[in-house]
Formats: sequence, C-alpha cells, structure tokens
Amino acid sequence: MQVVPSCPPSPGFDTMTHPLRCSFIGLGAMGAPMARHLAARGLLVALWNRTRERASALAAELGVAAPESLADVAACSDLVFVCVSADADVRAVVAGLKPGLRAGGIVVDTSTVAMQTATDLAAELASIGVDFLDAPLTGGVEGARNGRLSVMVGGDAAVLERARPAFEAFAARLVRMGGVGAGQATKAVNQVMIGGIAEAVCEALAFGEALGLPRAELLAVLTAGAANSWFLEKRGQSMLEGRYDVGFKLALLHKDLGIVQQMAAALGTRLPTVDAAHRDYSTLMAEGRGEDEISSLIRVKRRLFEEARKGKA
Repeated sequence: MQVVPSCPPSPGFDTMTHPLRCSFIGLGAMGAPMARHLAARGLLVALWNRTRERASALAAELGVAAPESLADVAACSDLVFVCVSADADVRAVVAGLKPGLRAGGIVVDTSTVAMQTATDLAAELASIGVDFLDAPLTGGVEGARNGRLSVMVGGDAAVLERARPAFEAFAARLVRMGGVGAGQATKAVNQVMIGGIAEAVCEALAFGEALGLPRAELLAVLTAGAANSWFLEKRGQSMLEGRYDVGFKLALLHKDLGIVQQMAAALGTRLPTVDAAHRDYSTLMAEGRGEDEISSLIRVKRRLFEEARKGKA
C-alpha cells in the first residue's frame, strides 16, 4: 500500500519567502497533466478528484497529499486550481473549499462555464477575502500534456501576477482579457470557432470521400495550404481511420455550445454556425456518443452522402 504524504497547513501567502503552494481539483484528461506540470515545478501540494482512487494514485506517484475533503485541500493551499465539467460542479467544489479557504488565497477556475457562474463565485469568495480568476483553456489534451496551453483570464491584474508562476507551469500563453467573466466570454468566442471549424472540416472530408478522392493525398494537400487548421492537422488522420477515442469529448463541446447559444440569446440574436454544430452534436449525443472526440461529427456528415446515394438507387 502506497503512503500518501499529509498536507500541512500553508505557512502563508508571501511567495517571497516560500514557493506558491498549489492544489488541483479535477484530474481528467486535462487536469491530470496540468497537475503533473505543477509538480515538476515543485508547486503542487495536494490533489482532489470526485473519484478518490484517481487522486490517491496520482498523489502517491507525485509525492503530494490527497486529502479526503475539499476543505482540507484548501487549508494547505495558497492557490487552488479547479478543472471540472459543468457549472454545478464548479459551484459545488467552491462550496466544499470555502470552510478551509483563508483570506489572501486564490481560487482559479479553468473549467468552461457561464460568465454568470464566474461572477457569482468571485463575489461569494470576495466576501471571505479570497480572490478568484476565471481562466478557461484552449490547446487540447496535447497542449495540456506538453505544457503548451493558451489561457484566457478574467480577474484582477494583481491577482494574476501573484498566480503567474503557477500558470507558467502549463501555459505557453497567458492573457488577461479583463475583469472576472472575461475569460469565460473569450472561451465562448473560442468555442464558436471550434464548433464552426469542426463543421467545415468534417463536411469537407466527407465530401472528398464521396467524390472518391484518395484520403492520404487529400489530407496531405489540405494541411499544406490555406485550408489547414489545428483540428485538421490533429484529427484529420484519426477521423479518416474511424478513431474517436483521444481528445476533447463531444459531450463537453455540446455543453459549451449551449452556453454560447444562451449568451447570443441574451444579446437578442442567434449564431447560425453554433446552432448547426449544436444540432449535429445533439444527434450524436442521442446516439450515446458523448464520450467520442468531437471529430466523431464526421459520422453525421457522411450520412448526408449515404442518404443521397440511397435516394438515387
């Protein structure tokens, strides 16, 4: 049986006299590698995950603590990173952290949630003297593993500077976009592009298949020209081979696009590209494919041509 170190209370928040003590909540495909990068910098002191076995195993590997309660995680941390799936999850985690948080601490939410969730939590934590940053990420699982994520931050500039050494463990680019909520607003813009690019790439590759073009040659010529994109480079080959097991789960993009739709509605309009992507991902969700990577969208696009062929038969 592996022994997980205990997590002593933090000596304070003066990073001039001791390293920033960080904890990480949520050890999924993005969170676990981010936590590893923090550990490599000597900044990680504790881990927590809803599935306790996952936290205990990684904590034993990295030589850090895995407290049973979120309050205990907070008590030994200067800064707590949160990386979970949905608004309700983030709110529940912060509620669990609050009894152990102390004035001067920082909570950083790297999840993708609504702007209102970010502003609500910032106000709630400010009442006990704790700072909050909303800091959603982009760069995919590969970016998390390689420590090359792009982070869009909402919150006070001075708080971000205090947290910068921790962000630099896993971020290639760190940009403050404005006050609390601005990070989530920027991520919404990012997800409009992600959804639209996926729609175009998947539709185009399915079109190429229907035209009988050679797959390898098609991918090679497209990635060398103006039509290239991160999505085409990273997912083109795998989707043509029918592999959808590595990367950003489509259930999460479906959730994110729903947030974008709500934001657009608040502005009195709709975003046609987002609506189309959300509709297609809803189809895949109904088929039980939520755990697939988002390139599974090509299944929907291929059906357009399959149905057309059947109609001609």
